[in-house]
Formats: sequence, structure tokens, C-alpha cells
Amino acid sequence: MNLYIRYFDKETLVTNVDDAIAFLRNIDEIGMNPVLEAEIREYVSSEVFYPKRYKVRPRIYFIIIKTDASTMADFKEKRAVHVSQALLSPAERVVSPVIAKLNEQLYGWYEGSIDFKRVSLVPGTGKFQYRDCHFVARLKAQSGQDCYNRIIDYLREHVDNRSQFPSVKGKNFKYQFLGFCKQTS
Repeated sequence: MNLYIRYFDKETLVTNVDDAIAFLRNIDEIGMNPVLEAEIREYVSSEVFYPKRYKVRPRIYFIIIKTDASTMADFKEKRAVHVSQALLSPAERVVSPVIAKLNEQLYGWYEGSIDFKRVSLVPGTGKFQYRDCHFVARLKAQSGQDCYNRIIDYLREHVDNRSQFPSVKGKNFKYQFLGFCKQTS
């Protein structure tokens, strides 16, 4: 993985983070410091592929892009662009383990619990506020995703529609498969 760095008309393509930091140190306006160096090292070691921009001063940034290009010409002609998962065919996509487990088809009883922000009326003032609420349900479902969808559908019908529900992939939704049940046609 190579790094493309640009600050106005100064640009380079380097093969490692040390060369990138050395390039940025040579630009006085950037003011390389240990905090910025640590941020750059963290970005380079992460799995993130989107470009990262760093603020030098108000409305002035430098940018770092991860690329598979081996030369500046390849980078400029976009010959080594990292392919987004959204552009791949379903067979080529890498599915995260969390999503795979959520979508695993296993018809039976589930217990799902969700922590969400419920809108409630404050009696003395007549104003509304968000309160943390915990909801647990046991239900029949096809998968963890189906369990989540059924709980959210139920809550949307029974609580104020301004309530805020967490993502199915977040830490505020948990489910457990309790056992199989007879399938009814």
C-alpha cells in the first residue's frame, strides 16, 4: 500500500509512513508534531481506504490517500484505484461476520433486547424529552435481523414516532436464539 500526499502544489507518492512524515516535515507551514504524526500512523495502519485530510489552519488542509499505484503516473491515470465493496458483485463482496450472523436463517424463538431513546412528556412543563429505555421481547423470527425488524415495527406502533432506535449492528441491540419451533405454512 502506497501513500499519495498533497499540499497545494507539493505532492508525492511514498511507500511507507516514515517517508510520508519526512515529506511533511519538510513543509514548514504544516508544523509536524508528535500528535499529528501519531494520527497519520494510525490512519495508515487502519483498514480505512477513504482519503484523509488534515487541517493546517482554517480552510487549509493537506490530504493523504492510500493507493495501490506504484508510480505517480499510475496514480494520476487512476490505474490502481481501490475497488469499493459496493461496486463488486454479490459473490465477490466480503461480508462482515456480524452481518453474516444477523442474516443467518434459523427459524425459531428469539429473545431480543434493545436500548433506545424514548420521547416522553414531562408532566409539569408540558415539554418532551428523551429518556433511555430498555425493551425485551421473546418472539418467533427467521433470523437476528428479522428479530430486530419485528421489535422496531412493534415499538414504532406503540411509542412516540420521534423516538430514536439504534442500528441493528450496534451495541444497543442484542439477541439470542432460544430454540426451534414448528414452521406453519
